[in-house]
Amino acid sequence: MTILGFTRKEIAAVTIILAVIAMATAANLAVALRRERDSQRKSDLWTIYDGLVRYQIDTASFPPSFEGKLVACYGGVDERGVPQAVPCDWHSDGITNIFTNAVYLANLPTDPLHNEGSRYYYISNGRYFQIYAALEGTDEDEYMPEVVSRNIMCGNRLCNFGRGFMDTPLDKSIEEYENEIRARQKSNEK
Repeated sequence: MTILGFTRKEIAAVTIILAVIAMATAANLAVALRRERDSQRKSDLWTIYDGLVRYQIDTASFPPSFEGKLVACYGGVDERGVPQAVPCDWHSDGITNIFTNAVYLANLPTDPLHNEGSRYYYISNGRYFQIYAALEGTDEDEYMPEVVSRNIMCGNRLCNFGRGFMDTPLDKSIEEYENEIRARQKSNEK
């Protein structure tokens, strides 16, 4: 029996070939979209890094952190009229100097999957900072197993990539890093 001049076997073969092509295309598309999101995360962390460095140049310190957020947004004034800084929300707030209103980054970027619970994570003591993200691809060159070992959560995902100010390592806390610096300075003084 033929349908439009094709046998059932020919139609089945064409259907199987088209299904294989569709599955391969879908898989390649998923990988391309993941790589695009990871590329955006890497770019976002450099954008945040640049804004933080400009902030530090003007204020002589980096914004402190609170629960993974930058504390650099205007939160009103206290009873003496002194401006108060509050944690900034990713995407809707930016890095600003609450005393001069200078803007260093108009809008903090947000993780491409923020609607699914992924977040960037910021840590700072004012002298150093670390900013983290969770790349989706463990095959990315920038994937950092040493960051994974810190067990920092970037929203609902484990952070595995980051940027630190200058030589600030990402595999240890800022406090540990500063203790190492002090120990080296003491041993050099002897």
